[in-house]
Amino acid sequence: MFFKNKNIDKSESALDFVSKMQEGNAEAFQILYRKHSQNVFRYCMKILKDYNLSKDATQETFIKVYEHRKDYDGVKFTAWLFTIARNTCINYHRSKREYVEYVEGTRPQFSDDDFILKEYIQKMVDTLPETYREVIILREYEEMAYDEIAEVLDLDISLVKVRVHRARKILKQLLKPIVKEINEI
Repeated sequence: MFFKNKNIDKSESALDFVSKMQEGNAEAFQILYRKHSQNVFRYCMKILKDYNLSKDATQETFIKVYEHRKDYDGVKFTAWLFTIARNTCINYHRSKREYVEYVEGTRPQFSDDDFILKEYIQKMVDTLPETYREVIILREYEEMAYDEIAEVLDLDISLVKVRVHRARKILKQLLKPIVKEINEI
């Protein structure tokens, strides 16, 4: 879909696009969608672990962004966006009610292919309790700052730091046998 609104300059800042979107400018919304949709989809995919649900959650997130554009209060747009994405994923997750469980002693056989290692690490991240999984995904995969994570999750920044630390500690223990195996190769 192409928009022919002459009022949008591609060099404008994200805040300019957000304020134009708040006024109902569809092209500004489209630009924001193009800029952020892949990151939101990747986040939803890591939370929901289902391609189709993640696509739906991403679309629903942006529908909510547009519907509630007047509610945006000037906080960092990505934090507001990811808060909406998180709440959407929580709603999808509640309706799905599937949890991945780690079975002690099950480890993949590694070849020289990094894909298998990344897949195993992702499975270990999936086994984390939800409170730790959320912060580690936002910190390590989405590369958000602690203050942004605190805003998205509506937590104190010190609690976010504690949860990231604990999540890393748990992952370190879960991945210890794999690190040992790799070092022996």
